[in-house]
Amino acid sequence: MGYDPTRIAAQVVTGIGFIGAGVIFRHEEKVEGITTAAGLWVAAAIGMGVGSGYYFISAATAVLIVVLLPLSQKLTDLFRKKD
Repeated sequence: MGYDPTRIAAQVVTGIGFIGAGVIFRHEEKVEGITTAAGLWVAAAIGMGVGSGYYFISAATAVLIVVLLPLSQKLTDLFRKKD
């Protein structure tokens, strides 16, 4: 019995899309949760990469995200101080 990896990936994309949409909220004039939703997408992508056997690319992406997410928080704080 075989399996179709594209169908598995399609279900992961659909599920993460719903979960990501659930963490995005509009509060007064601000939209919150975008970074969390993006983090969920990246985690799912890394997991799919590992599951597909792309270990080096997945590890490199994980390291890149660990470096970039704190930087994005600092940039967000910097831009909010200007307002």
